[in-house]
Amino acid sequence: MKTEDKPLVIAAGFTLVILLIGTGYMLSTSGTMPLLQPTYLLQQLQIGSFLGICAAGLMLVILTGHIDLSIPATLTGAAMIATAVGGPWAIPAALAFGLAVGLVNGAGTAVLRVPSMIFTLGMDTVLRGVTVAQTGGFAPQDQATPLMLTLAKGRFLGIPLALYAWAGVSILIAFLLARTTFGRALYAIGTRERAAYLSGIRIRPVIIGAFVASSLCAALAGVLLAGYSAKAYQGMGNAYLLPAIAAVVLGGTNVLGGSGRYAGTLIGVILIVLLNSVLSIMQMPEALRQIIYGVVIIAMLLIYGRGQRETG
Repeated sequence: MKTEDKPLVIAAGFTLVILLIGTGYMLSTSGTMPLLQPTYLLQQLQIGSFLGICAAGLMLVILTGHIDLSIPATLTGAAMIATAVGGPWAIPAALAFGLAVGLVNGAGTAVLRVPSMIFTLGMDTVLRGVTVAQTGGFAPQDQATPLMLTLAKGRFLGIPLALYAWAGVSILIAFLLARTTFGRALYAIGTRERAAYLSGIRIRPVIIGAFVASSLCAALAGVLLAGYSAKAYQGMGNAYLLPAIAAVVLGGTNVLGGSGRYAGTLIGVILIVLLNSVLSIMQMPEALRQIIYGVVIIAMLLIYGRGQRETG
C-alpha cells in the first residue's frame, strides 16, 4: 500500500465500522436499518454538505502550512448579509463578503507576515463584533430568499441541490490540486516555503488565493445553511470550525502542510457526518458524544502519526 493511500484506507475503515455499529444498534432496538436507507443517507449528506464545502476550502489553507480560524464568523456574516440584502443580489453580496474576508486574511498572513492562527482568530473576533453591532445581539428578522431556500432544500432527480453544490466545489478543488500550477504551488509552499520561493513560486499570491478560496467556501456554506434554516442567526457557524479541521486532518492532510489528497478530506467529512448521525440515533448524551467524537479523532491521528514516524 502506498503511504499516501493509508489515510484513505484508515478513514474508510472507520466509516465502515461506524455504519456497522449504528446498523447493529438499530436492528437490536427497533429492527430497522435507517443508516442503510438511501433517503436517510441523502438527508445526512445534505446536512453534511455545509461542512463539506467549508472543509474543501480550508484544506487549501492547511496545505500551505497555515490555518483559517475565521470560518465561523465568515459563514455567519455571509448568511446575515445574504438575508439582509435579499433579492437577486443576496448571494453575490454574500460571496463578495467572503472574498473581502479572504483577501484581508491572506494579506495579513502573506504580506504582513502575522501568524495565520493569530490573524484569522482576530478577524473572527472582529466579524463577531460587527454582527452583534448590526443585530444588537438579537436574531435578525430577515428571511432567506426563495433562491436560497431552493438551493438548500430543493431536489433534482431526487438528489438535494446542496449535494450538487458540494460536488461542484469538490470537482473544482480536486482539479486545482491535481492539474494546476496553483495546486502544485500549495504543496510546495507547505513542504518548504523558502525552497518554494527560491524555485520561483510567487508565495504571496498563492497564499492569498488559498485564504480567498477558504472564505468563499465558508460564505457559500453560510448561504446554503441560511437557506436550510430559512434565516440567519448569531453563532450559526460556530459548529463548523473544529469539524472542518478534523475532516481535513482525518483525511490524511498534514496539519503542518505539504501533503494531502482531497479524496481523504471527502471521506473525512463523510466519517464525521455518519459518526454524529450514529451518536444521535443511539441517543447519546451530548457530553458522551463529545468524548466519543474526540476519542475517534485522537485515535486516528495517533495512527497517522505512527505511520509517519515509521516511514520517516
